[in-house]
Amino acid sequence: MPTVSVKRDLLFQALGRTYTDEEFNELCFEFGLELDEITSEKDIISKEKGEEKAKGASDTVLYKIDVPANRYDLLCLEGLVRGLQVFKERINLPRYEKIIPAQGEGQKLIITEETVQVRPHAVAAVLRNITFTKERYDSFIDLQEKLHQNICRRRALVAIGTHDLDTISGPFTYTAKAPSEIKFKPLNQLQEYTASQIMDLYRTDSHLRHYLHLIENKPLYPVIYDSNGVVLSMPPIINGDHTKISVNTRNVFIECTGTDITKAKIVLDIIVTMFSEYCEKPFSVEAAEVVYPNGKTHIYPELAYRKEKVKPELINKKIGISETPSSLAKLLTRMCLKSHVIGNGNNIEIEIPPTRADIIHACDIVEDAAIAYGYNNIQMTIPKTYTIANQLPLNKLTELLRLDLAAAGFTEALTFALCSQEDIADKLGMDISATKAVRIANPKTAEFQVARTTLLPGLLKTIAANRKMPLPLKLFEISDIVVKDPNTDVGARNYRHFCAVYYNKSPGFEIIHGLLDRVMQLLEVPPNEENGYTIKATEGSAFFPGRCAEIFAKGQSIGKLGVLHPDVITKFELTMPCSALEINIEPFV
Repeated sequence: MPTVSVKRDLLFQALGRTYTDEEFNELCFEFGLELDEITSEKDIISKEKGEEKAKGASDTVLYKIDVPANRYDLLCLEGLVRGLQVFKERINLPRYEKIIPAQGEGQKLIITEETVQVRPHAVAAVLRNITFTKERYDSFIDLQEKLHQNICRRRALVAIGTHDLDTISGPFTYTAKAPSEIKFKPLNQLQEYTASQIMDLYRTDSHLRHYLHLIENKPLYPVIYDSNGVVLSMPPIINGDHTKISVNTRNVFIECTGTDITKAKIVLDIIVTMFSEYCEKPFSVEAAEVVYPNGKTHIYPELAYRKEKVKPELINKKIGISETPSSLAKLLTRMCLKSHVIGNGNNIEIEIPPTRADIIHACDIVEDAAIAYGYNNIQMTIPKTYTIANQLPLNKLTELLRLDLAAAGFTEALTFALCSQEDIADKLGMDISATKAVRIANPKTAEFQVARTTLLPGLLKTIAANRKMPLPLKLFEISDIVVKDPNTDVGARNYRHFCAVYYNKSPGFEIIHGLLDRVMQLLEVPPNEENGYTIKATEGSAFFPGRCAEIFAKGQSIGKLGVLHPDVITKFELTMPCSALEINIEPFV
């Protein structure tokens, strides 16, 4: 979930009243948000870089609020305040208006066919006669960064550029050129660079270096020019310094370029709806014309309102309440979804504003109704289906064994289900083909190449990481292993294994043997051949010759126990003898 940091005093000023921390936390919960942390800039710097670096930092209280990932309209102070005010019924939801300038007076963005290979889509709009303050300006920049990290997928899908319209003149051209042909002064730099030099310049930049890979291997780089050849931006990397906006900027030209036109339209709608309230005519946006390579034109932003119809019975049934249609319409209106009852009360008509791109299906509308109603207000009822939940027998047996093994003096470990091929094969003296291991198709690291076929390597690695602990080390684990099985629909099968390891100056075979006897006693399996368990001498690649036994129970082999081979111990970076036991516990369920 994205986290939005807002200054508490600014937030309360915009809300028109103050809250205690507890009251605001409750308000957030009612609205479907979470007040994650109450901090300050000084506290944040102190935690990250130490108290020395925090000297002189602001003590202003910050609220860090967790926002649902699909609620792009709540990623800034303006949207958050608007949403809460509508929710508390202090204001009505504003109506966003698209103003189309007279013929020849509006801004035009021309897309050339060269962009098709790089970032083919672009949309644009103008915020006319906007009034910024320091706080509004900071919020405007912060919203762009939040959108870049969220819906824009770190600029891979969409990149936002904002420019001071008074410093440039249209029409604007969005094209793509060879890096050597692009030259301009990047944002906050003192001299001009070619596109290739810009890429080298930002290769060590902590912020921008993460976006270089998006275009650096392309033959052409995208670039936007004005009618005089001034570079506005080289998306998705950096804007030009010439068009830099400031607190004094009055007219803002916004362009969004990308590989996904739907996301680009959503991003443009969010930016203009959030900050159009500061325009001379609040909530109005000046449209821009985009001309495509095929000659077709489109007016942006779309600011599209659409209507959906949902039956009140559906909402009541899904949530488990019994509200009247008019009451449900009121709940939805509080969630910025203007609604009213139509017909004979059989339907609720909901108007979806351009800020709510997250409303895709009727279930999204039902969810908003549930949030407005209050999850804590929904009455708990016994389900109509008469089923009684119960623990899986295998899990119940696992839990019971864990308790008694801990009581026997062994410490439980929980190791990774994935490991390297070396761990389950080479280090145990086996060939990887004999393990029936399930391989990961595209492993990120050599440490996680296959699903484990035995629990032993994980425990030995745990001991290796804790060699400095007092001896003896007695560890156990009860978890699943995975092996290939062509008879299953997924081609693999899980088995629940129990593994124990004893590590000390002497091998301690008798201790591992005694633990096996204790486990069988708990499972009520007697030590005999007919209906109990037996052990028979055998050989295993991981065990010392003559110090290994196979365990039989329920008419089948269930595992092995013995003293580990010195080569195995050495390969796991251990220096002392070790005994181990590993069995499959599924036959005992």
